[in-house]
Amino acid sequence: MEIAIIAHDGKKVDLVNFLIKNKTILLQEKIKLIATGTTGGKAEDAGFKTKRMLSGPLGGDAQIAGRVAEGKTNMVFFFKDPLSSHPHEADINMLIRVCDVHNVPLATNEATAQLLLNAIALQS
Repeated sequence: MEIAIIAHDGKKVDLVNFLIKNKTILLQEKIKLIATGTTGGKAEDAGFKTKRMLSGPLGGDAQIAGRVAEGKTNMVFFFKDPLSSHPHEADINMLIRVCDVHNVPLATNEATAQLLLNAIALQS
């Protein structure tokens, strides 16, 4: 199962803390993490192996959307910062749309991401 992790600058610490809190689930052999560039670097610093795409504003969101459309990415955790504007908003909306079109679970906050991971844990 491939899970994409993405976070706006104001949410990167929250995402890394979420990953650490759920390390037991996320370090299972069956789970592979992909990430936008900077988010992936932060996750790697916390001990997680990721396949890094470009930074979000440079096309990383679009790369992940492509993987969703190809059926390679099964779940997306995109911790969005709703209090800031983002210059690549079109890419963000495109990723959300592609997840909806391909029926891929998308969590934009920790509460939803936790529910999705709990479902994975129940399947194990």
